[in-house]
Amino acid sequence: MTAVFIISAPSGSGKSTLVNNVRKLIPDLEFSVSYTTRAPRGNEQNGREYFFISRPEFEARIAKNEFLEYADVFGNYYGTARRFLQQAEEHGHDLLLDIDVQGAAQIKSKIPEAVSIFILPPNRQQLEQRLRDRGLDTEEVIQRRLLNASREIENYCKYDYILVNDRLDESTENLKSILIAERLKRSGQRVADDSVRRRAESCRLDNVRERLKPILASFASTAVPGGN
Repeated sequence: MTAVFIISAPSGSGKSTLVNNVRKLIPDLEFSVSYTTRAPRGNEQNGREYFFISRPEFEARIAKNEFLEYADVFGNYYGTARRFLQQAEEHGHDLLLDIDVQGAAQIKSKIPEAVSIFILPPNRQQLEQRLRDRGLDTEEVIQRRLLNASREIENYCKYDYILVNDRLDESTENLKSILIAERLKRSGQRVADDSVRRRAESCRLDNVRERLKPILASFASTAVPGGN
């Protein structure tokens, strides 16, 4: 049975780098490239980071029920095509989804057994610095992303695992361990490497709550009451 892994994170948290790293390390893991109506940024290429399509085409695909999930974010559509899950099932592979908290909620409602992982930056200050360092956004967009991050992070407790991305090598190992441990558990096999099991368990929501307190506090001042 195909395992579905959901990965969500605020923009600038290093999610794409982590996903790219772990895809090189784990076999039989397919990745869903999302569709979007926004314009490409920087050196993004169609079919690599996203499939870039027009708003009318996206809405036509919605009408045909082609998406597992979709959302309107900052005035642009983002969505996951059903065909990626179908292809993974046909190949006997697992599927990795890189989606936001809205999309994650939709997937979990349709596939309750999906494993969800939320990636956090070490704190708000480092997230802001990462957004500035990549040089893709105006000051207005950076502030909007930080505000949106505060709102997204409020949903952390809905995820199975929390991964704090402070050191890339360690975060990559942690993410790899989560995927391997969950894959083996679903197949009824025991995790032979105890370090893999320990790493995965250390990232479970109930085991990271204390570590999250200062991170959540660093974002609390930017949250808007009643924001969605």
